[in-house]
Amino acid sequence: MSEKLEFEGEVVHSIKGYFHVKVSENYITLCTLSGKIRQNSVKILVGDRVRIEVSEYDTTKGRIVYRIKR
Repeated sequence: MSEKLEFEGEVVHSIKGYFHVKVSENYITLCTLSGKIRQNSVKILVGDRVRIEVSEYDTTKGRIVYRIKR
């Protein structure tokens, strides 16, 4: 079973259900919404701080699991 890595970042761009999340100064990950986020109709906008999960094998894609409150 693969381990999930968790990071915090900021949404910098969104298009058709996909979000570009800036994790560090020079690293951006393509993310989708997790099932719980979709189920509870949480809106994610550009500029929001989010927590993402990525696979340890492919860190270029992930999913948004939590929107951090301001």
